[in-house]
Amino acid sequence: MRFLVWLAAGFAGGVLGGMGMGGGTVLIPILTILCGVPQHLAQSVNLLSFLPMAALSLRVHARGGLLDARGTPWMIVPAAALSFLGAAFVQNVSAGALRAGFGIFLCLLSLYQFAAALRSLRAGR
Repeated sequence: MRFLVWLAAGFAGGVLGGMGMGGGTVLIPILTILCGVPQHLAQSVNLLSFLPMAALSLRVHARGGLLDARGTPWMIVPAAALSFLGAAFVQNVSAGALRAGFGIFLCLLSLYQFAAALRSLRAGR
């Protein structure tokens, strides 16, 4: 049974990651809630699983002509630097605080997406 939960987590994370939506928004809650994986470990698993997903998705999007890399260097340098700083910071944060912070982030993201969908419906798009 546990294998099926891990398989479902990989499927959901892969689908969302392939669409560029961030598979971790599904993968991390599945790992922590359904599999009992500690928050720090779930986030590490997400980062590790992101590498092959990103490489394959990038290739598919490039083949489909959906890749515009002009602004990429301006994102890569600060993203890499802040990723390092974030990873160093998280080492000293308790699992409970990290879990609460991630939960708050997901709630805010959900509210934002819901509001954007309502605006889109009102505009008739």
